[in-house]
Amino acid sequence: MKKIIYLFLWALFAVCLSCRTNKEAFNPDKKYSPEKLREDYTLFRNILEESHPGLYWYAPKDSMDYFFSNGYSQIKDSMTEPQFRNLLTFVATKIDCGHTSVRHSKDYSEYLDTAKIKLFPFGMKFWADTMVVTVNINRKDSLIKRGTVIKSISGLSSTQLRDTMFNYMATDGYSMTGKYQSLSNGFNFGSWYTSIFGLTNNLDVDYYDSAGNEKKELVNVYNPLTVDTSKKDSSVRRAFYTYSSHKDRKYQRLYNARNLQVDTVGSTAFMTLNTFSNGNGLKRFFRNTFKTLDERNIQNLVIDLRSNGGGDANNSTLLTKFIINKKFKLADSLYASTRHSEYDKYINKSLGYRMLMVFLTSKREDEKYHFGYFERHYFRPKKNHHFNGNTYLLIGGNSFSATTLFAGAIKGQKNVTLVGEETGGGYYGNSAWMIPDVTLPNTGVRFRLPKFRLVVDKNRVKDGHGVMPDVLALPTAEAIRKGIDFKAMKASEIIQRRVQSNNASIILHQ
Repeated sequence: MKKIIYLFLWALFAVCLSCRTNKEAFNPDKKYSPEKLREDYTLFRNILEESHPGLYWYAPKDSMDYFFSNGYSQIKDSMTEPQFRNLLTFVATKIDCGHTSVRHSKDYSEYLDTAKIKLFPFGMKFWADTMVVTVNINRKDSLIKRGTVIKSISGLSSTQLRDTMFNYMATDGYSMTGKYQSLSNGFNFGSWYTSIFGLTNNLDVDYYDSAGNEKKELVNVYNPLTVDTSKKDSSVRRAFYTYSSHKDRKYQRLYNARNLQVDTVGSTAFMTLNTFSNGNGLKRFFRNTFKTLDERNIQNLVIDLRSNGGGDANNSTLLTKFIINKKFKLADSLYASTRHSEYDKYINKSLGYRMLMVFLTSKREDEKYHFGYFERHYFRPKKNHHFNGNTYLLIGGNSFSATTLFAGAIKGQKNVTLVGEETGGGYYGNSAWMIPDVTLPNTGVRFRLPKFRLVVDKNRVKDGHGVMPDVLALPTAEAIRKGIDFKAMKASEIIQRRVQSNNASIILHQ
């Protein structure tokens, strides 16, 4: 018996050692032959043409045929994975579907998680033709700080950078706000810059100082190998994970996903809702929230959806029920192009998705597979603890997918005001619902494949835009420099004006 145990442990050790060796042997600069790249590219095109229900929604077939063919013609020599991924991303972006994106292979993603590579030093906020620094991770750089307006980087103006990067960034339809916001999230700008232009050891940066004078500086990229990790920072991280209980960590995770702050004096509640994904106790949170608002007679509710990229439509529908004042449908039409794909072996969980579609969809005269329940079913407003006060939604380019379903459903209601910028998700509809990953066999590059096309309301204007705000609130360099939350401030101003107007009306009628 002991010999069997020893043999088992030795085999387990050998497997672990093999896995470790494989990881250590991963070469991020590996090049793939043109033949292998063309095989993967052909699969990429064939799968999209067969299964993507919104492939020709915004780009006509002859345009997509051109982009597919042009992309194929670019494969003239060997490429690294990042180079091939850029090529696929450029083509996929032309579909104008925010749910269709290209990702690294699993091996390359794991490499990026652990590799100490040089990084673009700035986080940026981007709008129109303006780019402003939000953070500089080169701590010794005392000149370019938060709020600094950048004119150009290595000879490329903000307009040139924007126009080039937008060619690689997916959004629903013609919503440019989603692309601007994507550039502004964290260090995304730096990631896109590195991926498209490459990263040298330093950057020529033209910027404007606080007096508005144009300046130039040679900025070093961030090199983690030359930076000493702060003992204080590491001890803080260790303390958090060592001394925080599982219960505390769970509470913090849920708080970051959704929380409610109530100002009983001002009769105003502030809900931060960063996701509609399952696993965050949203159903219970919504029930408790609206019970609290009812019991405390709260008259104003601000819901911050600026970082909400969507999730489960069942959760967004539940929230809608607590606010909307009429019955509503989730979709006028919801259909897939096909149930079964001849490329199933490359599609993650293809069997499970196929079985779901067999039970949930039926083929109609248009040769599409319709999800009939949502096309027929009307949802009704909640009776218990329904909120009838003034609702203010803070929206922007990160408001996407299920978030757009919620915002679009209550837009135009008399007691609802949308504040901020156009959503990144489409107002008319989107291609989403079931979104498996597809893995290309030679390079391992993955892309997301939406299976359903959803039209929310066929009577809405089909202009390719997101949900538009009722009150526009745009950033400024000064607001970023001072850390001012300009959208929340705008909502507060509207609430104060309404309160003052109501008080004046009461006095007038006394």
